[in-house]
Amino acid sequence: MALKLDLRPVGISQDTARRSIQLVAGLVLYGGSMAMLTRSGLGLDPWDVLHEGLMKITGLSFGTVTAIASVLVLLLWIPLRQRPGIGTVANIVVISLTVDFVRIFLPDQDVLGWQLLNLVAGVVLNGLGAAVYVGARLGPGPRDGLMTGLSARTGKSIRLVRTLIEITVLAAGWLLGGTVGVGTVLYALAIGPLTQAFLPYVIWRERE
Repeated sequence: MALKLDLRPVGISQDTARRSIQLVAGLVLYGGSMAMLTRSGLGLDPWDVLHEGLMKITGLSFGTVTAIASVLVLLLWIPLRQRPGIGTVANIVVISLTVDFVRIFLPDQDVLGWQLLNLVAGVVLNGLGAAVYVGARLGPGPRDGLMTGLSARTGKSIRLVRTLIEITVLAAGWLLGGTVGVGTVLYALAIGPLTQAFLPYVIWRERE
């Protein structure tokens, strides 16, 4: 049975410093791990397959496309009755800036060992980053709000919902010309279980 976690947003007035630091740290970790995956050369994660496809069509930077896609995903929150928080806005800004910044200094990898290191570390850190910033409960990012909203509405585990979302986005990105590889498959299968596993250790809980 899936562990039930309270992921509902809580006002920033409670434990402000600790939760704000956790939010930003998680977002930076998430954006940095995205950059690692894009530079591994072994396949992009499903959302980045979509972002790359849109980047090819629009000619915009990777981070800019990521931000625009985030705003569009927010529209899907409406039927799920999800409410954005400060974490939602921070997600769009911090991740888009971080991924472009890290990509400037992290070159494409062409040695298999370094490719594998970037791939595996990127997947694990992505799952950890997602759990850290969602666990701050300052409002999930657009994509994770979609994940938690669907989980709440359907009663299904975050692991299952996240995996289904990733597979759907992957198909759309591939049709738009995004790069698919072994890393894409690894991410799609691993990110749900990783996020679910990390959440109990990083989620902020109200004092009774």
